[in-house]
Amino acid sequence: MPASGCHSCSVFDEDMTAYDFGPHHPMAPVRIELTMRLARALGVVPDRLPQVDAPPADQALLELVHEPGYISAVRQASLDPGHEDHVHGLGSQDNPTFAGMHEASARVVAASVEAARRVWTGEQVHAVSLCGGLHHAMPAMASGFCVYNDVAAAIAWLLAQGAERVAYVDVDVHHGDGVQHAFYDDPRVLTVSLHESPQTLFPGTGLPTEIGGDHAEGSAVNVALPPGTQDAGWLRAFHAVVPDVLRAFEPQILVTQHGCDGHMSDPLAHLMLSVDGQRASYLALHKLAHELCAGRWVATGGGGYSVTDVVPRAWTHLLAIVSGQPLDPALAVPEQWRAYVSEVLGASAPERMTDGTEPSYRDWRDGFDPGSWLDRSVRATRSAVFPALGLDPQP
Repeated sequence: MPASGCHSCSVFDEDMTAYDFGPHHPMAPVRIELTMRLARALGVVPDRLPQVDAPPADQALLELVHEPGYISAVRQASLDPGHEDHVHGLGSQDNPTFAGMHEASARVVAASVEAARRVWTGEQVHAVSLCGGLHHAMPAMASGFCVYNDVAAAIAWLLAQGAERVAYVDVDVHHGDGVQHAFYDDPRVLTVSLHESPQTLFPGTGLPTEIGGDHAEGSAVNVALPPGTQDAGWLRAFHAVVPDVLRAFEPQILVTQHGCDGHMSDPLAHLMLSVDGQRASYLALHKLAHELCAGRWVATGGGGYSVTDVVPRAWTHLLAIVSGQPLDPALAVPEQWRAYVSEVLGASAPERMTDGTEPSYRDWRDGFDPGSWLDRSVRATRSAVFPALGLDPQP
């Protein structure tokens, strides 16, 4: 049992919703507010999952991933809202500048690094940084709503503390390109991303042939899924790849990104998952953390732009699973939360914590269908990367 007496925590405080690109941007902080309000209404936080603050992020933490010149550019843009810096991707439609942008973005980094610190030192077995998961930011450029790359910083911090094998699994609908880029040549980090095909979705990377740089072959794993993929296909792909590569890598700690923008109602992508399918992936990753890493698990948020129907329910399930006490999907959504959504957003909220589906899938060993785009995608990943990990790509 960790020294704190509680096996899990959430690194969060209300000020973290200051990461705000403006009222018309998809990355609306209200999605975090609604999630935490729902989690409280259901007794998940702080009753089952204590909430802890993150310390301030210093320059050294940011420089684990980002170039000093880029950090200076973000600082300058924070003082001049509306400023455009196309060299660094600041002031674009995706990444508009806002007052205090540096401080808000650095705070997210601090939260994810604190979550990693607590797990690595044994204070907690699991920790979640729900505002984190900003996986597109590059060393010298903002990208895809991401200013600083908190998950890459958390992994880099773990390496600096002596971690020898860190596994990162990203289930966001978009390829985790910034994290892959940060560690593409580092055999100590396994990056695994399941995402919509780069043929149809930003950022246009994440092909199965991206398997790691020189002397790090097999350290990057990419499963590019066809648009329209539903729970059964997504879970088939997940279980055909993720458990095998994690077991071969034998990580000491698992870091995960849980963008829920693969949901059927998300406005920015084309997968067709349910909240129930997403919840099944959280349970599977929790189980793998216990099987392979003595439970050491750092979870983060990510994308997700269906702010009333999906994000609060999906991430409340995630928080509950991190706490070790999953919620029954059939549970009713509290009426006071639904009333708040109606009053504040003028929207109708879901009545239950489920989409009414029962996630199931056909095991990969049950046969390959050459007529299926999904099966061809899975086979492409297994064929490209499994041999580099000492695994048989067949069946």
